Amino acid sequence: MTGLNGLRTPLMAAGLMVAAGASFAAVNVAIQTATMKLGMPSSSVVFWQYAAALACALPWLVRRGLSGLATKQPGLHLLRVALAVAGVQLWGAGLASVPIWQAIALVMTSPFFVIIGAWLLLGERIGFARWAATLLGFAGAMIILEPWSDRFQLAALLPLGAAAFWAGASLLTKKLTAFEPADTVTIYLLLLLTPVNFGLALAEGFVIPQGIGIVAIAAAGVLTVAANYCLTLAYSRSDAAFIQPFDHLKLPLNVFFGWLAFQYAPSGPFWLGALTIVGASLYVMHDEKGRAPKRQTDTEEARA
Repeated sequence: MTGLNGLRTPLMAAGLMVAAGASFAAVNVAIQTATMKLGMPSSSVVFWQYAAALACALPWLVRRGLSGLATKQPGLHLLRVALAVAGVQLWGAGLASVPIWQAIALVMTSPFFVIIGAWLLLGERIGFARWAATLLGFAGAMIILEPWSDRFQLAALLPLGAAAFWAGASLLTKKLTAFEPADTVTIYLLLLLTPVNFGLALAEGFVIPQGIGIVAIAAAGVLTVAANYCLTLAYSRSDAAFIQPFDHLKLPLNVFFGWLAFQYAPSGPFWLGALTIVGASLYVMHDEKGRAPKRQTDTEEARA
């Protein structure tokens, strides 16, 4: 894992973000195969997914020893894992009920939840433009959800819940990678997620995968390690404002993978809603890039 530590260029960060998106798209196909096609409970699938991911990471953990777990921020790791647990459980339940393309488009509302959270919890001033972008992003989600249609189902709201919790987890990931190695951040996620997910799987009715389910779970586990590590490295190699637009490539990647595996084809309104969400989130990223120098100047003036 440490071999990539010297690769710090923005181009590499962008490539890592795209690789993470492709890996997550393949993970989504594997999860939906196990849940929607094979009928496994989503909580059991999520447990086995991250248990397999932990098994993949164990050789590295043994080689590194306890030094790989050295941290000065155990509280932040625990909070990040709590948010991630809620996110992955809602996401697994969502993939058991709705097509990949719909779920991934709705989870892309995560930046707007970050804005709302910053306003509610941190007291940040948002400004008219960001509020407008946030409202536009959620309008795009409504176009995809079509709550006024007979086709609407409550399960479609699950990816929105996942987006809200993952927004918090992503912010903590960025904070942690500022002073801890990507290896440590990734392994803490895997170590702590697994026992919590096990308890939730027991509560719903624990199921052991069989046949093709074993293949799907194993693939999800391996790809989960790859995706999380690529994502963590991407955030540690470049500014979020630069790499975030590359994250939007996960939408066409998931649409393509979903079509290959299940022949899902998005409807016309989906594309209008998806473009609305992507456009609004790109504006938020552009606005964040413009605000960064001003925040740095204010910080330097406060110190002086």
